[in-house]
Amino acid sequence: MCGIVGYVGKKKAAPILLDSLKRLEYREYDSAGIATIDGHFHVKKEKGKIAEIDKTLDLADMPGEIGIAHTRWATHGVPSKKNAHPHLDSFGKVAVVHNGIIENYVELRNFLKKQKHFFTSDTDTEVIPNLISYFIRKGKGFESSVREAVKKLRGSFALGIVSVVEPDKILVVRKDSPLVIGVGNGETFLASDIPAILPYTKKVVVLEDGELAILAKGGVVVKKFETGKIVRKRPVAITWTVEMAEKTGYPHFTLKEIFQQPDAVQDTLRAAPEELKNLAKFLLKAKRVYLVACGTSNHAALVAKYALAKLADFPTEAVISSEFQESCRVDRDTAVLAISQSGETADTLKAIKIAKSHGAKVACLTNVVGSSITRESDLVCYIFAGPEISVVATKTFAAQVSFLLLLASKIAELKGLNSKEFEKDLNAAPKIIRSVLSEVEPKVKSLAKKYKNSRHIYLIGRGLGYPIVLEGALKLKEITYVHSEALPAGELKHGTLALIEKGTPVIAVVPLGESRARMVSNIEEVKARGATVIAIASKDDEVKKHAEEFVSLPKIEELLSPLGYIVPMQLLAYHITVERGQDPDRPRSLAKSVTVE
Repeated sequence: MCGIVGYVGKKKAAPILLDSLKRLEYREYDSAGIATIDGHFHVKKEKGKIAEIDKTLDLADMPGEIGIAHTRWATHGVPSKKNAHPHLDSFGKVAVVHNGIIENYVELRNFLKKQKHFFTSDTDTEVIPNLISYFIRKGKGFESSVREAVKKLRGSFALGIVSVVEPDKILVVRKDSPLVIGVGNGETFLASDIPAILPYTKKVVVLEDGELAILAKGGVVVKKFETGKIVRKRPVAITWTVEMAEKTGYPHFTLKEIFQQPDAVQDTLRAAPEELKNLAKFLLKAKRVYLVACGTSNHAALVAKYALAKLADFPTEAVISSEFQESCRVDRDTAVLAISQSGETADTLKAIKIAKSHGAKVACLTNVVGSSITRESDLVCYIFAGPEISVVATKTFAAQVSFLLLLASKIAELKGLNSKEFEKDLNAAPKIIRSVLSEVEPKVKSLAKKYKNSRHIYLIGRGLGYPIVLEGALKLKEITYVHSEALPAGELKHGTLALIEKGTPVIAVVPLGESRARMVSNIEEVKARGATVIAIASKDDEVKKHAEEFVSLPKIEELLSPLGYIVPMQLLAYHITVERGQDPDRPRSLAKSVTVE
């Protein structure tokens, strides 16, 4: 996610802003910039890493005792100088830094163009300073203009705003994206995350959704941005170290990112409707559709294969990228949807090039704007999970699955099938994941202690349970280093039963649906060979009677089960890893992005 910082006080702002930005580098980014005010705006920004930009532009050498700064993770527009933040309005009155997504930016941009505003970037953010400027030009004050503008924004946003109209304050707004305010002696600070300001103050005010704060040298005033009503808040003292603060109190990024899944899903479900509709039409035109991906992304593709068949009566084939050229027939009637978190996966890029060489059309789904996969694709779609620091994919899997389920719903709609009820259920997915996270961790921790020394763990599922156990087994392999094997439960009798002996842990994933009864029979199969069964199912499910260990989940509709049922296995992998004294953030022999074949 993007990093926001701000400063207003008695000192030169730029060196403090630069230092604060550096403390947010762990969040990952593709560009950075600073804006200060000293009579008028001074702006320096560029694509690249902070050290490189600073070497070229000397970021600390900017006048003024007030300013805002930003590290950008691209969501609209490729990484470039023109798309880097801060963004100014057309008349040089307002500067903004933004974390989040503005869903109605096209509509707002078209309106503002008619009001003689012009745009120089490809970002959604640029509408914000222009909208504020529009209200200032109408005669409203700075704060009133910000409040009026924010009311017209749809989406998620954390905003830091400064204006030459009132050059002694920073206005801050939060909706669905984090922001904290630091309170010092005659100075105040703004940041996306606590580590940015820890060297300067340990007194922090945490903004809540729907709040607006006015930062000045003398202190902070917090209001509801809808009503203007003042909210009384006392600063809290932070006792964390800088390292702890980077992880927001979590001991590892892996755990932090597991708990970020509800937000990643929520942001991804806000995918641009037109983008989604274009992808659905793109796939419907083809006679043959391949979903091409590796690793975790391939498991998301398998979920999509099941969901598209069940919800939209739309057949597809999910193919591991490295096997694509060996097994797939491709021609001009073929569409390929390539899925890659990084957009740089070598095998997936090779599969795309092969498909295009045979005349196929290619679309992609990625988390990184401007990545190689976007440049090779005819149609580009994004998840909005933000950067993942840990090597293992957790929140990006949830975001990919969410987007692909939304795609299945859209294809069903275009085919005249009723998917409205499912889409309503899907919009509740963030709440479901939060519920699972709050309920299962104590049980999973106890399981981790019991099974940390296991030599082998087997995982079984049917239907949508199969890609779930594939992803669960991958998480176990990646960070626990315990041999784990996932298979369709119906395949047990075709070989794997010979490996089950007394005490062998078998994880059985039993979501609601037609396959549940058959799963009970498979559980009894492994129990008859002495297995210890760990069942994951709805809390009132009779499966509980057939298992030695039971992880109880809230009732989750079958097609949404991957989003809820993967959580206990992510947590199990994490806690076993910690119990074994290993680092879950940096597993041996693995890289975040596989850029070689």
